[in-house]
Amino acid sequence: MSNYIISCGGTGGHLSPGIALAEGLAERGHTSTLLISHKRVDARLIEKYPHLRFVPIPGAPFTCAPVGLFRFIVSQTKGLFVSIKLVQQVRPSCIVGFGGFTTASIIIAGKLRGVPIALHEANRVPGRAIRTLTRFAKRVYLPPGVDLPGTTKDVIRNTGLPVRREITRISREEACMKLGMDPALKVLAIFGGSQGATVLNEWARRELPQLASAGIQLYCVTGLGKGVAEVMKLTASDSSKITAVFSPFCDQVAVLLSAADLVIGRAGAGSIAELIRCETPAILLPYPHAADDHQRANAKWFEQQGAGLVIDQNEMVELSREVFALLRDDARLDSIRRHLHRLDHSATLQFILDDLATFTSLSSV
Repeated sequence: MSNYIISCGGTGGHLSPGIALAEGLAERGHTSTLLISHKRVDARLIEKYPHLRFVPIPGAPFTCAPVGLFRFIVSQTKGLFVSIKLVQQVRPSCIVGFGGFTTASIIIAGKLRGVPIALHEANRVPGRAIRTLTRFAKRVYLPPGVDLPGTTKDVIRNTGLPVRREITRISREEACMKLGMDPALKVLAIFGGSQGATVLNEWARRELPQLASAGIQLYCVTGLGKGVAEVMKLTASDSSKITAVFSPFCDQVAVLLSAADLVIGRAGAGSIAELIRCETPAILLPYPHAADDHQRANAKWFEQQGAGLVIDQNEMVELSREVFALLRDDARLDSIRRHLHRLDHSATLQFILDDLATFTSLSSV
């Protein structure tokens, strides 16, 4: 049995694959300690996984603004001391980092103690943490077709994002019933990532009368702190009853994506991996302020694969037009689903687990 430390806090896009890896390791008889942030979204997401060990670690995003930079330096220094102590306690056989501001301190602490390091980057543009820490890693997992200048080929493995085992498509009828939706009517889901997207929430409120009139049900995940839970009943033009749900958080992602005929969402790598796994057509609006504009690169690749559409956040009129057009075009939706099926790399987790075993020392630090 080996012990692993997995750094994966800060966003659902980091935490979800960390959980997937920890569960995969557990199935092989290994133990894991998952490092998360103190953010509310992390605390909410881990509620479903009492069988896993989570440890909050100090950390703050990097910024050049004086106050933010000071907070970053202080929090990362605290995080380093916590990490050094944790490495001494856990004595891990390997440390795996999924990027983000919780990663740097534990990777440095591990390197100081001679622990093998693995890094995973799911975005088509590697983030600052991964670019900076690659020099310490024995392995770097990158998306297919993505390279990292200055990193030797023997270190890089091209693979997808490990998806939690619970993210698997179920029948649309079953999913609709679980969400209180009518399976006979179309379902549009708004899913702006683990923290929600205000611009998408506002669009959903604005377009709700038109959606209901057209007989389209709505399930909008607003994000924590961006609205209260609400279920609305409206009437379509043909007098049928339409359900609209606004929920701050969704811990039934597979159910929601299985019920949805179409998703409007951001373009984080985690969201895209879940859309692919559940074969759910989507219109993506990349977050325009994402670091290195990585969401735009993710979305461009997604569209090029025929897996969905990409619309700029400033083109909300076009979004409305495309939503109604797509939901009326079953043949086009079926074509998108076939492309999504082609993209599914369900063996990603097993590949990473097998590869980690090839270089992870079974001896304790």
